[in-house]
Amino acid sequence: MRKVYVLILSLLFLNILSIPVKSDLIYPSKNLKPIEIVKIQLNALKNNDLPKKNSGIKQTWIFAHPRNKVFTGPLSKFTNMLYSDDYRILLNHFSHKINLKSKTNSSFIYDIKIISRDKKVYSYLWQVAKGDEKNCKRCWFTISVNGPINKGNSI
Repeated sequence: MRKVYVLILSLLFLNILSIPVKSDLIYPSKNLKPIEIVKIQLNALKNNDLPKKNSGIKQTWIFAHPRNKVFTGPLSKFTNMLYSDDYRILLNHFSHKINLKSKTNSSFIYDIKIISRDKKVYSYLWQVAKGDEKNCKRCWFTISVNGPINKGNSI
């Protein structure tokens, strides 16, 4: 009976160790598709303060294109930018919808509809491009986010 009990406890312990932790960050990989990059970023921003304040911004910054980081700067500057009027709508938003607008071999543009916390609809254009020779040239990164365009109330 004791052996069965130890076995059950061991299996439970191993199961607990295999549960993904919400604080785990996802990093660029050649295996991630452009749509997956956008989903990772939008879901992170939707839950920006989980597991801790601004962890969604950090996840989003990880997938900012290296050429874009020249303009957006380090994480602290990027965080300030996300709190500006144009981008704060993305933080802890209510929901989002992603539609492919156009694509080439090296770039995808998505039309993103955001329903904000105050139930207003906004539209962003989200462009994803491949990295360069220095920075995972077969990986996809967000190169620009344009918007928002206020589309009115959601209901």
